[in-house]
Amino acid sequence: MAGKRVVITGATNGIGLAAARELAARGADLAIVARSHGRGAAAAADIGAHSEGRPVDVLLADLASQASIRELADEILQRYPSVDVLINNAGAMYSTRTLSVDGMELTWAVNHLAPFLLTSLLLERLKQSAPARIITTSSGAHYRAQIPFDDLRADRSYGRMGYARYGETKLANILFTAELARRLAGTGVTANCFHPGFVGTGFNTNNGVLMRIGMWIAHRFARRPEQGADTLVWLADSAEVSEVSGAYFFDRRQVRPSQAARDPDAAARLWSISEEQTSQTNAAVTSAPPPPRKLAN
Repeated sequence: MAGKRVVITGATNGIGLAAARELAARGADLAIVARSHGRGAAAAADIGAHSEGRPVDVLLADLASQASIRELADEILQRYPSVDVLINNAGAMYSTRTLSVDGMELTWAVNHLAPFLLTSLLLERLKQSAPARIITTSSGAHYRAQIPFDDLRADRSYGRMGYARYGETKLANILFTAELARRLAGTGVTANCFHPGFVGTGFNTNNGVLMRIGMWIAHRFARRPEQGADTLVWLADSAEVSEVSGAYFFDRRQVRPSQAARDPDAAARLWSISEEQTSQTNAAVTSAPPPPRKLAN
């Protein structure tokens, strides 16, 4: 990773912070995305302490806001002549249905539309930097999910405590990765996603006292953030996966996602809808041939 520019969201705590520490220790030039200067500065100091004081750039953005994501992408393009690894790690779950500033359901906005939009805006720079890698954090929660194409704002289908919606967004991460990999074939840029396992972090502690207590109990049986981050670091650095694209991993193994996650028609449909929801069309990734009409392996 020495000298490689790595941009990572969700790196101020949890597996993102653990991955950032390790990548910096391996010599990566890190740019972490944070919601506030205080959180970003604290994470940068932590990462530096684990990597002999290696400098870390802090970029500020609200990933629930498409305008903020566009400003973030502009800053990245202005500051960095190359982007070797883009890691879409930020994620959230909300116990009650809330809308973003753009009128999108908030879990969908942060977990799916944010990585879709940021990746699209940086894609030309990644292609110019090839070989390059795009990694997105998904979850085993996708196995019971289906994309509610007739209710993408979750007006009717939000579900209890937001669990179902979270699973839908993690399914969207896999479909996005599959379609992105198909469109990037032959460019030298790979796209993969992974499940970190159940990790003891601050995730889902923003949903009230009962949820915080429940997560505190569950964390006693959870993986450490370093364990959850292991596959992420491996996907960013390992030569073993340098030419693998469009795959879903768990514990450094390529595993089979759900049948819904292997539907190329759903992946293409989701891509088109995501373009509409982010009000942009990126010519770099819309000129690909039609998708196959059968389930992917």
